[in-house]
Amino acid sequence: QVQLVESGGGLVQPGGSLRLSCAASDRLFSGYNMGWFRQAPGKEREFVAAIRWSGGGTDYADSVKGRFAISRDNAKKTVYLQMSSLKSEDTAVYYCARTTGWGKVPTEYPSWGPGTQVTVSS
Repeated sequence: QVQLVESGGGLVQPGGSLRLSCAASDRLFSGYNMGWFRQAPGKEREFVAAIRWSGGGTDYADSVKGRFAISRDNAKKTVYLQMSSLKSEDTAVYYCARTTGWGKVPTEYPSWGPGTQVTVSS
């Protein structure tokens, strides 16, 4: 059973930046596509970004395009989410997840990390 552990969350002012990391525990990391999702209080979990196993393809939610960047280092078994120009509406718990498929629906991702809180506030 793979373990995914997110880190890097915290409190940041509007307009600031954060980089989230998600480390995987197994050796099969490079064979999976990875995604980032987020869930704000009282809202459904929503897609943020995804990256293919090779790093050669990415996808983003419209709300974060141009502000967030997803990347991965297969040697370190880690996926990253660089977040810039943060807004209060980006406040949420951020989760990483992995899949053998490709999509924006949470149910397409069988494995999840516990999440890391990101709060954007002055």
